[in-house]
Amino acid sequence: MEYDVVITQASLIDGSGSAPYIADVAIRGERIQAIGPALAGIARHHIAGQGLVLAPGFIDVHTHDDTNVIRTPEMQPKLSQGVTTVIVGNCGISAAPVTLTGAPPDPMNLLGEQADFCYPTLSAYIDAVNQAGPSVNVAALVGHTALRQNHMDDLFRAARPDEISAMRTQLSQALEQGALGLSSGLAYASANAAPAAEVMALVEELSRFDAIYTTHLRTEFEGILDAMEEAFATGRHGRVPVVISHLKCAGAGNWGRTVQTLAALELAARQQDVACDCYPYAASSSTLDLKQVTDDFDIFITWSAPHPELAGRTLAEIAALWQLSLYQAAERLMPAGAVYHCMAEEDVRRVLAHPLCMVGSDGLPNDPHPHPRLWGAFPRVLGHYSRDQGLFSLAEAVHKMTGLSASRFGLVDRGLLKPGYFADLVLFDPEHIQDSATFNHPCTPAQGIHQVWVNGILSYQDGLATGRRQGRFLYPRHYRGEAQ
Repeated sequence: MEYDVVITQASLIDGSGSAPYIADVAIRGERIQAIGPALAGIARHHIAGQGLVLAPGFIDVHTHDDTNVIRTPEMQPKLSQGVTTVIVGNCGISAAPVTLTGAPPDPMNLLGEQADFCYPTLSAYIDAVNQAGPSVNVAALVGHTALRQNHMDDLFRAARPDEISAMRTQLSQALEQGALGLSSGLAYASANAAPAAEVMALVEELSRFDAIYTTHLRTEFEGILDAMEEAFATGRHGRVPVVISHLKCAGAGNWGRTVQTLAALELAARQQDVACDCYPYAASSSTLDLKQVTDDFDIFITWSAPHPELAGRTLAEIAALWQLSLYQAAERLMPAGAVYHCMAEEDVRRVLAHPLCMVGSDGLPNDPHPHPRLWGAFPRVLGHYSRDQGLFSLAEAVHKMTGLSASRFGLVDRGLLKPGYFADLVLFDPEHIQDSATFNHPCTPAQGIHQVWVNGILSYQDGLATGRRQGRFLYPRHYRGEAQ
């Protein structure tokens, strides 16, 4: 047998959660051709895997890379972590299908400026992704807020029946074209006025496509249990799986309540298909939100449109400089971005370790001073939480970012080391893998990632991208059209 690449005698962690084992892996074309203790055959390239772990390429289930996979297709923040697939369109905001007549509303502005939203259909977005040829694969959700702004003249009210009908039609079209499902961001002002019935009407479109509903809950603060029940009820109504995005207990008064929220998740899981994702940090990041302004924890300003010179300082420092209250200072800074140190570490550990939890970075690539999760989330799980803290085994850590994610989102032939599956692979050093990005220096590549293959092509090696970009748009299992 002739192969393109054989990786020899690596410790294989196959993405299923099973224990590691030593074997060779052969790649031919885009796929894994064979796996065995000692593969016989001719290969153009042999890679020595002794002492290293070979795993499926990591799947970042929660990103805001929608426009970046087109504008910055090198995707260095993700590729350098071993991420080979990103899921875009989270938190109710997506680049498609979108038609803007003005500046993108908050928080759609996290994805770019008006000129970046030039995809009136998902098909147009798919064509742009494939033409750009990013370094990573891309799968897409449709954002509820995006649909609202397409069909409503006022986002701060509930949608009328005719507007809901128009949103349903556009969502259905996107699902036919290859969307994974629907996401919502009900905590944001641009969607908070939408009653549960509005979202339930939209998820009715999902079941015939075996699609998924993901949600940034209506609140992650004191009312989180009610918000979770709203999400579960929405899933039951539409008879669709539910993923709670970046599950957390935010706010000092809420710390420790993951015992309750995870119990609620487990109770719901007895009756319906539910899960969550989590990023491995005790700080969140988004646009500056007046509802979250508090002196209970530090708020770090990452950008400000009217005062860009103040990026990199805390809100408390800025308020003192201006001799204003925190709230008044925040008003003067907006629109702006912020990192909120709003969680307890024990809550992060509890959620991350839960069997129903996947890993997502929630990184904001357009932020001039991003949260370190953009560059460090996946190595941090493997190094800090698995190896150093012993929160879970390395096999379980890899499962949370590969096989579990691919299965949950219906990604075909991805997420496992298995003959016939696509050769999305990452070879890393389990003793030295570590996130290097910090809050002060967030744009720092991780350590310990040796090589990354995307669709069979070596795309990253020893700290450098190879320049060979082989990513493409991924259609979900339910897609009935003809993938190009």
